[in-house]
Amino acid sequence: MIKFLDLQKINARFQKEFEEQFKQFLNSGQYVLGSQVSKFENNFAAYCGTKYCVGVSNGLDALILIFKAYVRLGVLKRGDEVIVPGNTYIASILAIEAVGLSPVLVDPDFKTYNISVSEIEKKITPKTRVVLVVHLYGMLANMEEISTLSKKNNLLVFEDAAQAHGAINHKGIKAGNMSDAAAFSFYPSKNLGAIGDAGAIVSNNEVLINIIRQLRNYGSDKKYIYETIGANNRLDEIQAVFLNIKLKLLDNDNIKRRDIAKLYLSKIANKKVKLPFYDLSDSHVFYAFVVLVEDREKFMTYMSRYAIETLIHYPIPPHKQKAFAHLKKISLPITERIHNEVVSLPISPVMTTKDIECVIKVINKY
Repeated sequence: MIKFLDLQKINARFQKEFEEQFKQFLNSGQYVLGSQVSKFENNFAAYCGTKYCVGVSNGLDALILIFKAYVRLGVLKRGDEVIVPGNTYIASILAIEAVGLSPVLVDPDFKTYNISVSEIEKKITPKTRVVLVVHLYGMLANMEEISTLSKKNNLLVFEDAAQAHGAINHKGIKAGNMSDAAAFSFYPSKNLGAIGDAGAIVSNNEVLINIIRQLRNYGSDKKYIYETIGANNRLDEIQAVFLNIKLKLLDNDNIKRRDIAKLYLSKIANKKVKLPFYDLSDSHVFYAFVVLVEDREKFMTYMSRYAIETLIHYPIPPHKQKAFAHLKKISLPITERIHNEVVSLPISPVMTTKDIECVIKVINKY
């Protein structure tokens, strides 16, 4: 069986060190916002190239806290519009609505599956305040053009970098350091995955970060002193222990993912399977290797017969979900086509050469 993602095998590489660190954690008596969270925040900020990092409970909360902090600062208010790609994961849109803001969904660029700059420009209105960029499947969006357009229109730019840990642009700038603030998820399946839910926010804005630190901890940065109304959105100390260990191998793991992607791209030769765009740079970390197949169900059934797991990221676009039935009816043809045809192939740093060759051989026989 070739698993889509063998988490047990991925995390087994860190078991010995984690067990040693776990004993130290257990004996420390520091179980909430202790030294390990602080250590991870410093390490991850340094990794992303930002001045600050705040560890939080998960990726959705990371996004919500960014929006809440800007509301607290008086920069955003209820009803303000946030432009967001229509083919994103639902969390991007849930975060916008959770703070009383209005999501404006736009179609992606069909070549890259990332948000289209021209579509952003079409949707800017006097109520637009933010562009929420999603680096989908691990590939950086066109941040230079988005930043230029946003500055011209006095808009904030946030990154949903939940799938792009370690992606680097041609100037050597990493995901998370290309905007006013960025949210990361460390859900176990991510390139940098915890052993449960976890997330982080990175930014170079000290005022923003200080508010986020309060908001994640009941509205307090000093025990029993509450500056604002917050919630319990803290990163668990035990997750920070594990993330500190795994962070050291993230770049190597990303290199392995890119190497697998290059093999797929060079050796899969089946016209029924549309391969993704990749410019061979470090701007893609291949959280997912996503192909398009018109007869998707038939293809996935075929792959399963050869004991190869595939997944769909994601089967139903947000604007077609019952949860968002209240949104204005919109037509997003590119988004809908992508969601109808996408299939994610196995890709992970623990795949063997035999596994990779098997996937390629089976697809070419389809």
